[in-house]
Amino acid sequence: MTDAQKALAVHLLTATGAVWAMLAMLEAVQRDWNMMFLWLVVALVVDGVDGPLARRYEVKRHAPVFDGVLMDLVVDYLTYVFVPAYALFNSGLMGGWTGWFGIIVITFTSALYFADTRMKTKDNSFSGFPGCWNMVVLVLFAWEPNFWVIVVLVTVLAIVMFLPVKFVHPMRTERWRAVTQPVTALWVVFAAWAAWENFDPHGLVKWGLTLTSFYLLGAGAAQQVVYGKEG
Repeated sequence: MTDAQKALAVHLLTATGAVWAMLAMLEAVQRDWNMMFLWLVVALVVDGVDGPLARRYEVKRHAPVFDGVLMDLVVDYLTYVFVPAYALFNSGLMGGWTGWFGIIVITFTSALYFADTRMKTKDNSFSGFPGCWNMVVLVLFAWEPNFWVIVVLVTVLAIVMFLPVKFVHPMRTERWRAVTQPVTALWVVFAAWAAWENFDPHGLVKWGLTLTSFYLLGAGAAQQVVYGKEG
């Protein structure tokens, strides 16, 4: 394959994320939550590998007709925000007014965040909660907490989107990468396992999913505490 063909193939891989999003949405409408999340996990894996491939094959140089960054943002909004928000609303975890509150806050604040030019830091981390609602909602499905817990969590994360708190990028943040990448891989395994068991997983899976989520949510802030705001 030529360099141009390899670069184009990376763009095509990124574009499949829209297909996984549609398949996940169709399952969400049918309330088949385990299949919905399995498709979202597939999309998450694709999102994890297409970036390194894009840099390796220099897509901006060899396939500049497509804007990979813009395509990635479109796909991420569908898979990270839109489908998970709908699932949270349609699942009954947030009933009545709280369901409307959840989908409005999640979709509105995430649209602002995805367009924020300050979302990336110098060390390739995220500034503010990066709108990974797919991961949050999956954990909520596993635990099924009281709706007030979900209201508070959605509110806090929506606010933290616009605060100068770091969140690690699993593939690009170099500091603690030797820990972050294996933890991310474990999260994917636990997430797929929980979805496969129709969100009635045994304790190992549920706690594994929770602990890996806490690490991914808190590692960036911990780095700020240890190394300073610019660290």
